[in-house]
Amino acid sequence: MAMQTLVRSASLTDYLEVARSVGLNPSRLLAGVGLSRRCLQNPDFKVPEDAVRELLESSAAAAGVEDFGLRMAERRTLSNFGPLALLLRDQPTIRRAIEAWQLYSKVHTESVSVRIDENDGVAIISMVRSIESFAPKRQGVEMTVGVLYRAIRQFLGEGWRPRVCFVHSAPRNLDTHRRVFGSKVEFNCDFNGIICCTSDLDTPVPAADPAMARYAQQYVDSIKPAEASFGERVRELVALLLASGDCRMERVAEQMGVDRKTVHRHLAGEGTTFSAIVDAVRTELANRYIANRERPLSVVAEMLGFSHSSAFSRWFKKRFGRSVSAWRADNHVKL
Repeated sequence: MAMQTLVRSASLTDYLEVARSVGLNPSRLLAGVGLSRRCLQNPDFKVPEDAVRELLESSAAAAGVEDFGLRMAERRTLSNFGPLALLLRDQPTIRRAIEAWQLYSKVHTESVSVRIDENDGVAIISMVRSIESFAPKRQGVEMTVGVLYRAIRQFLGEGWRPRVCFVHSAPRNLDTHRRVFGSKVEFNCDFNGIICCTSDLDTPVPAADPAMARYAQQYVDSIKPAEASFGERVRELVALLLASGDCRMERVAEQMGVDRKTVHRHLAGEGTTFSAIVDAVRTELANRYIANRERPLSVVAEMLGFSHSSAFSRWFKKRFGRSVSAWRADNHVKL
């Protein structure tokens, strides 16, 4: 069973106000997912991410609004990141702030981090979810991207208008999206995140204070959760690299700043192997991906790092002892 992931209750900032504004009873909805209103009084209290996710989805459904999560993000500022905000606000550039977020994201949430991909002067800032976390849903995704967008714009100013991308389809009403992001919002994309100029990442932050950043780093170091094991770090990288088609041990070693032999040695010390981790991650993701009957198997195969659907089908039958069609039938998912 996957470990329960936690997030600071600051993720529910403005929940009461937004729920009431659309005619909901927030106490009843909170109780419905096992959360107490008391958790809203302390933003540093950790709550289960699945409860937050279900709360946002059930609230959106009850109110009949598709932008509930984005409405919650609309008034957020950098301070919503709590202790992490102390470190982020005094970094010299956006790039350094994102790098700090990557290193210390677990102070705020155990399931979501940020990734930067750059090519020909274009940067993609995307949300990356832990393999153990639940499959993302519209409300949580839009809230998270909205908070990221507003945090960066706090540094770059109101004139910063990048392209904002979502994997899910467009809502019937785009008023809130245009109010928050402007006109450059796209749906049915390959990732959830932001596209901007690489130069934006290296724009100096005039108010940055290096001395305060050092003090903040010492404080965040003192409260951050224990480091993940070597195998857990490999597992996270495998989950990120599978869809690229280049999930080799050498590639993982490069990402970790070590060589192939070091990866092999550390994993052996933990009683596992690289191929066992790849197989375990593929198994978990396959269960998640094929549950969506609208997703073609050719797409699932690509997302799991297989070059051909036939290779995926053979692996799946060997791993699960049955075909994908039989699995879906047994799990009551219509084809």
